[in-house]
Amino acid sequence: MECRKLIIQSNRPLNAAVWEMKLYGENLTSAPGQFIELEVPDCCLKRPFSVADCREDVLTILYKVVGEGTKKMTALAEGNKVCALTNLGKGFDSSSSVQPLLVGGGIGAAPLYFLAKEFAKKGIQPVILLAFRCAEEIYYMDEFDEVGNVLISTDNGSLGFQGNALDALKEYSPNFDIYFACGPLPMLRALAGFSDKGQLSLEARMGCGFGACMGCSIITVSGPKRVCKEGPVFAAGEVIF
Repeated sequence: MECRKLIIQSNRPLNAAVWEMKLYGENLTSAPGQFIELEVPDCCLKRPFSVADCREDVLTILYKVVGEGTKKMTALAEGNKVCALTNLGKGFDSSSSVQPLLVGGGIGAAPLYFLAKEFAKKGIQPVILLAFRCAEEIYYMDEFDEVGNVLISTDNGSLGFQGNALDALKEYSPNFDIYFACGPLPMLRALAGFSDKGQLSLEARMGCGFGACMGCSIITVSGPKRVCKEGPVFAAGEVIF
C-alpha cells in the first residue's frame, strides 16, 4: 500500500455510464486484480476501483457513474491532482494457467483487460467472455479483441448470445483450465456453482481499503476474510455465498 499524488492525464466517457480515467505518477506498479482507493473531492471516504491497466507510469481505471462520488469524478479535468492508495489487495494468480477463460460482467470486465494483456505478453490468447445488459453498455470491445478471443452475451440479445454469462458459457462451451471472473455477485455465485476451477474478484463496500475497519468481511470455508486485504480475488470454491 502506498499513498500517492497522481495527475489526471485523461478522463473520458466510453458510453453513457462508463468512464475511463488515466492517472500519471512516477514508478507506478500494480498487478492484475489489484485495486486503488481514490480520493474524491467533497466525499468523506475514498472510492475503490480495480486497475484496468498499468504501464509506463500511467495507471488506468474504468468507473461506472452510479452515485454522488462517481458523478463528481466525471468533472475532474486533465491536470488535476488526486490522492490515491495504490497496490491494494491480492490479485489474480495466473502463473499455472495455459488455457485461460476470462469472464467479465458489466463494469467487472475492467480488471480482466489488464489480466488479458499479461497473458498476451506470455504468448497466451485467452478466451474472453463479456456479458452486458445490452449492446449500448459494451466498452473496450476493440481493446479486448486485440489480446484475446472475445465472446459476447447481452441480456436482451442486442449483440452476441442472448442470456446471462453462465448461459453463454454453456452455449459457447470454450475449453479452459482456469477461469478468472469479475462481475456482479449473482454472476460469480452462478459461476462458482458451475465450476470450482476458477478465481473470483469480489466487489464490496469498503471503508479503509487496507484491512483495518473489517467492513468488507465475507465468509469463506476457512472463516471470515476481508475483501480488501485477503482479496479481492478468491478461489471459486473458497467463498460461501
